[in-house]
Amino acid sequence: MSPIQHHRCTRRLASFCPLSRLASASLLLFALAPMTQAQDAVTLTPVSVHGTYDQSDRVNNPDLAPSVGKTGTKLEDLPASVQVIPRALMTEQGATMLRDVVANASGINAGGQDSKGYFDHFLIRGLNAQIYSEGFSDGDQLSGLSHSLNGVERVEILEGPGSALFGSGPPGGTINIVHYAPASIFHYGASLQYGSFGSLTNSDYVTGPTGVNGLDYRVDASFSHVDGFRGLHSHDYEVRPALRWLWGNHITDVALDARNIHETPDSYGIIYFDGQPLRHVSINALYSSPFTSAHSDFVRPTLSDQWAVSDALTINNRLSYLHRTLDAVVNGDSASTKVTNGEVVSRQLRQQDDSGDSVDYQFEPVWKFFTGSVHHTLLTGFEYQNQRLSTERSTADLPNIIDAFAPVPPETSLADVTFKCDAKHSCDDDRLRANYYGVYATDQVDVTDAFKLRAGIRQDWWDTSLTPRITVPGRFGTDGKPLLAGVEDSRNDAPLSWNIGALYKVFSWMSPYVGVSRSHLANFNSENTQNGVGAPESALQYEAGLKFDWFDDRLVLNTAAFDVKRDHVAAATTINGVEAVVFDSQKTRGTEASLDAALTDQWHLLANVTSQDATITDNPQGISSVGHRPQGAPNFLGNLWTTYRFPIAGIAGFRIGGGVNYQDKSYSDLTNVNGIPSSVVWNGLLGYQAAVWGVDVNLRNLTNRRYFVAANGAGALVGEPRSAFVSVHADL
Repeated sequence: MSPIQHHRCTRRLASFCPLSRLASASLLLFALAPMTQAQDAVTLTPVSVHGTYDQSDRVNNPDLAPSVGKTGTKLEDLPASVQVIPRALMTEQGATMLRDVVANASGINAGGQDSKGYFDHFLIRGLNAQIYSEGFSDGDQLSGLSHSLNGVERVEILEGPGSALFGSGPPGGTINIVHYAPASIFHYGASLQYGSFGSLTNSDYVTGPTGVNGLDYRVDASFSHVDGFRGLHSHDYEVRPALRWLWGNHITDVALDARNIHETPDSYGIIYFDGQPLRHVSINALYSSPFTSAHSDFVRPTLSDQWAVSDALTINNRLSYLHRTLDAVVNGDSASTKVTNGEVVSRQLRQQDDSGDSVDYQFEPVWKFFTGSVHHTLLTGFEYQNQRLSTERSTADLPNIIDAFAPVPPETSLADVTFKCDAKHSCDDDRLRANYYGVYATDQVDVTDAFKLRAGIRQDWWDTSLTPRITVPGRFGTDGKPLLAGVEDSRNDAPLSWNIGALYKVFSWMSPYVGVSRSHLANFNSENTQNGVGAPESALQYEAGLKFDWFDDRLVLNTAAFDVKRDHVAAATTINGVEAVVFDSQKTRGTEASLDAALTDQWHLLANVTSQDATITDNPQGISSVGHRPQGAPNFLGNLWTTYRFPIAGIAGFRIGGGVNYQDKSYSDLTNVNGIPSSVVWNGLLGYQAAVWGVDVNLRNLTNRRYFVAANGAGALVGEPRSAFVSVHADL
């Protein structure tokens, strides 16, 4: 069975799916690895094509060169806010998913429009963010993925618009996941985590030489299962084999990332009443249908080649093919679902079957040269992307829940509901196509050892189209004309994105910087085409900051002030009881600070705070929302994590740690009628780390606080109560 065919494996037969068999095969490979090759523990520094990696738990190390910058520039020389979350910190915090670690960077929270409760959706500075893996995007931005940390070396976060480098993208920022590269010395490792709510996660890897000169391999495999404290069970099979070949002046990497994901959506969470989630109901109260499900398959082979032509020129060729599917039955996240006379009314159920294929090719020569005494690192590039999406959806009305305070959803199976397609029941059967072409250049200029300039420009050409296969009554395009079966709705755009910034090291310990950036986002995905293909979103950001570095990098403080305005933003809303998309304008002003302090050799502290004012500045389809806050954007965010290492009876390696996450109130939609209250969540760590193995006990929500992760349209996503997780890991 081919990688594309494997997505047809059903939930019932998941254990027989080729992806599951592939994961099992990789685990067998790990188990049978020749023990004679690993008698001595080996400490390796993984090779990164685009930057360096720090094996500590620092997030603001000035000497790191994140690949998200594409020019090999160190953090201390970038006139922008960039933070790097390393594997060591993920291990300390017992993290297994991307959502577990993003709070280590400033200004990030879960939620926002179309955050349906079963995939990653993040806001940075109150604005949508895009997730990449090794510089390749997930494709369709909404209806997203849950990202595991299988084989992940680090997570890089660029705050603010990144279109000058990455093309179509939201203005909040760029989250780039970077995996470990194959190593030339044989070693292997494993981790096992067991914890509350029936959670079990196993990850294994093996890496080393193949026997062919210069050719190394690595296989990462992961399996996870969670029963869920609200009965929201999930499981995830993932395997990622990779090869690296060093030949001549080339470094060639080939990888295949394959995942099979089953999750239980809970878009209703706890229903709103009097402006907030119902107070006097159990934290386990379910308003969602008991048979909701979301099954995703993800297959992405990638090929990259770095050719060092000379000391002055390096050419990067990078190619990705992505196939994604989503089969979901999920409750409609509409603000019309509410509590009336003690009953939950206007409930709906969506059934959808989405499939997407995309190709992404990047050609990037990087030039290093001098003009007089001024040194340049000039990235030039061409990118082509082709996306093809297929989406089929229909909607069913559900009976009322008679008692909102002791909810029992009446429907027990899909046989109890009837799906419809009309003006009152959101539906589609669409084929979407996009061709993106872009040429770009970014110049990192070392004017002097103290003065750094960075400027980038990108010209894109976008050809997007939507072809409905059925005519839905009441469905109109952005031009006001009906969307008819077989009639293509298309548009062509040629946005110009750019950025410019400057940094000056006034003292060895202080560097102010300023930057301006313009970005664009194609309003083209499986959620935003209910009203046809809309004009692109545009954004403009002004940023100024100060970077401080004291005591030989032991105390690093980065601060920033920002002002971002975005226009023609696609926002989900409910009009006459039907889910729809409107276009508005938003603005966010704020300040943030991120502290990374090695207070002693044993004591490390990370902290970040963000204060932001996000508002709707224009909404022709809802004038009353002007001045309101966008969905999911809190006024204030604050996070802290600290660890202390100490010996017991002369045995070093013990550690204790803890942290706190604070999130201010946020709203469920543009009306600002419903929202979630602020929350404070405390976490703890007890652990031991030896040379090649370790064990940790992570405690989450120590005070058993009732809190909410994100504000959806109909209800709030519920945070986990007090929980504990034990992790054992080894690297041999």
